[in-house]
Amino acid sequence: MQQLIDSAAPSSPAVSRLSPHEQLAAVINAAQRVILGKERAIRMALACVLARGHLLIEDLPGVGKTTLAHVIARLLGLDFQRVQFTSDMLPADIIGVSVFDRDSASFRFHPGPIFTQVMLADEINRATPKTQSALLEAMEERQVTTEGETRRLPEPFFVIATQNPSHQIGTFPLPESQLDRFLLRIELGYPDPAAERELLAGIDRREMIKTLPASLSPPQLMSLQQAARAVHVAPALIDYVQSLAAYTRAAPDWQAGLSPRAAIALLAVARAWALLEHRDHVLPEDVQAVLPGVIGHRLRPADDDSRKVGADVTAARLIEAVPLP
Repeated sequence: MQQLIDSAAPSSPAVSRLSPHEQLAAVINAAQRVILGKERAIRMALACVLARGHLLIEDLPGVGKTTLAHVIARLLGLDFQRVQFTSDMLPADIIGVSVFDRDSASFRFHPGPIFTQVMLADEINRATPKTQSALLEAMEERQVTTEGETRRLPEPFFVIATQNPSHQIGTFPLPESQLDRFLLRIELGYPDPAAERELLAGIDRREMIKTLPASLSPPQLMSLQQAARAVHVAPALIDYVQSLAAYTRAAPDWQAGLSPRAAIALLAVARAWALLEHRDHVLPEDVQAVLPGVIGHRLRPADDDSRKVGADVTAARLIEAVPLP
């Protein structure tokens, strides 16, 4: 594994002397001191970043969605911008706008908050579809086009979006094309009693975030991303992913099956999960572990009455229905 990382790492003085396993463990351990009792959610978020994807966190207000985004950006040593989405927000509020400069007698572009390394789109489903669509090009191409000019976004670039459940007042459901840009969708849920008691009796989490040191630098993160892409996937494992996607397309349970983009996403996250598990090859267990996060926002039940079925239940049915090759 160490050779895998070394071969993928760029030559940079910022590369840590810690092993890749120690680097990732440091991020997870530091995050767990702030986000209590949510190790799996932290690992899923980190796997999403390692796979160079965007993360959607859907849950009730007040369970730590925004805190998790802050912690991830802080520990990875990345520039961070938070945008509170509202119903009156315009695309220019995200991308930026050209303003006339009297001194130069010309228009000068003022970049919006999307020109950062981690953008937190807080309560993204409170904005109108027009504003939501402003993120599509940025999330897919890592660039934005305004007034006929294309501008590249910083590297690395991630969107971490939070959204409230769709049944709450003042929300606009994300269209399928927008949802598909998110590599993973996760939920946090309520904390267990012990974790909640520590939250109540302990230090304010916002104050803790301010004191968090970065566990990685951007060059180190990009090195780990390259290592995740280099994790080996056997042909039989690709057959398994294809079988999972084919089953969703043939079964009458969903409006539409998983797309090729979804299958690619499943393999990418499984590679990152294997890296987190200290392996240089993907096992079926890695695919099964990340399956709920990949399919939860992509598979829409054919029967509207079955929308309450969670991603974990759907993934369990898929795993049971599709045999290992």
